[in-house]
Amino acid sequence: MNKKTLSRKMEIKKAFTTIDLFAGVGGMRLGFEQAGFKTLFANDFNQKCKNTYDLNFNEPKLYVEDLWKVNLKKIPSFDVLVGGFPCQAFSIAGNQKGFNDVRGNLFFRLAEILEAKTPKAFLLENVKNLKSHDECRTFMVIERTLKNLGYNTKHQILNSMEHGDTPQNRERIFIAGFLDKDRADAFDFPEKIPLTKSFRELVAEKADSKYYYNDKPLYERIKKDIQSEHTVYQWRRKYVRANKKGVVPTLTANMGRGGHNVPLIKNSIGVRKLTPRECFLLQGFPKNFRLPKDISDSELYHQAGNSVTVPVIKRIAENIDSVLRGKKINPQLTISALAYAPRF
Repeated sequence: MNKKTLSRKMEIKKAFTTIDLFAGVGGMRLGFEQAGFKTLFANDFNQKCKNTYDLNFNEPKLYVEDLWKVNLKKIPSFDVLVGGFPCQAFSIAGNQKGFNDVRGNLFFRLAEILEAKTPKAFLLENVKNLKSHDECRTFMVIERTLKNLGYNTKHQILNSMEHGDTPQNRERIFIAGFLDKDRADAFDFPEKIPLTKSFRELVAEKADSKYYYNDKPLYERIKKDIQSEHTVYQWRRKYVRANKKGVVPTLTANMGRGGHNVPLIKNSIGVRKLTPRECFLLQGFPKNFRLPKDISDSELYHQAGNSVTVPVIKRIAENIDSVLRGKKINPQLTISALAYAPRF
């Protein structure tokens, strides 16, 4: 057996490796590991995320540090970079400052890591609005940056209820990139699948009394608008919004902060908000995913809303794994510098 054939067989059998950036509580990691990948490094700047992350994963534990300050020598060689870089700078719900926001600027740190480590592939995630932000100029800069680094990219907006069989109306844009053009050409994002699950399957009939509004001042303002047990609602500061699609509205990072945005349901006991556990389940986290007892509900709501829908990530990761086991990467491919990339 010649060396080329042996190398090919070894690539087919091995688990591809990832680094988990802007890791949060590990939703991206979980989806990729369910698809057979191995995580080598994980980073986030939020110490409270570390409590949840480390409770659920073995090595590597979450390394808490500003990504700009992470020494690149600390990051091992890997095959695939995964990261949901901060979305507030591009979100409709945020101030939409884009690259003028320090959080938006972190995209260029991702680019520097790609340039330094030259992994085979990457998967980035962000809010749907990223593509149209600043009259599409933001997305043009992102695509140009990745192209100049030698990556062939594809992007698509996926909805959790259409691509993850998860009853949440959550649209996010995903950008996949490959050094090898043949692999990029072979890659496709997962197709739509039927939604077979109801939100009712993921919420409990009973919950702690603190989640009910029956004896709270707000109850008198919302009780007339919340009538169906088959609909999910939201209190939007001044009014109740019903989700007409019969699923849970997008879980957001600001849930539980300021008394709004946490979805509401009605059952035989009364009207209540979803619990943090239920929010994690509606992001596709398994029932055995552990939530720290020493973290406030508001922080857990934030962690759930700031995460990704795990089954969607798993399906994308399976497709990435499939194409990486195809044609071998061209070793002559060179990586160009980030000379043009602006610093704000």
